[in-house]
Amino acid sequence: MTKTEAIQKKILKQPELDRILAYWRFKDYKIVFTNGCFDIIHLGHVDYLAKAAMLGHKLLIGLNTDHSTRRLKGPSRPINDETSRASILAAFGFVDAVVLFDEETPYNLIRTVQPDILVKGADYKPEDIVGYDIVMAKGGRVETLEYLPGYSTTLIESKIKQS
Repeated sequence: MTKTEAIQKKILKQPELDRILAYWRFKDYKIVFTNGCFDIIHLGHVDYLAKAAMLGHKLLIGLNTDHSTRRLKGPSRPINDETSRASILAAFGFVDAVVLFDEETPYNLIRTVQPDILVKGADYKPEDIVGYDIVMAKGGRVETLEYLPGYSTTLIESKIKQS
């Protein structure tokens, strides 16, 4: 298998997601879940995702589709298409799987995944994070991580527009 094929294998659709989740649960791996648009990958994303991965055994990222990102961020986003964004995320060694979702929130995906640890940025209160109820009901935990100061896609987009 080539490196590119290995990356693509980490981008899952529903049947593959169900299979890998069953395997991870069988092995009693702690599943960490986070989500986002991850439009222009920057050091802040790398730092956040690496920290999230350290919280458990397997890191699964729910990635907003292009359509979902457009609804959330506006008509000029995403800058990078969902295939590119998924491939870049899957290329990180500490990311175990990426799955696209088209809804406004990843609630249904979280209900399917049933993660042990749900992670978002510290700009959220844990109880306000989508899926909090699902994770807490199964005895899991919800973590918030501080962002690396000075790094955001919006900041990068502004710098590009100014130049």
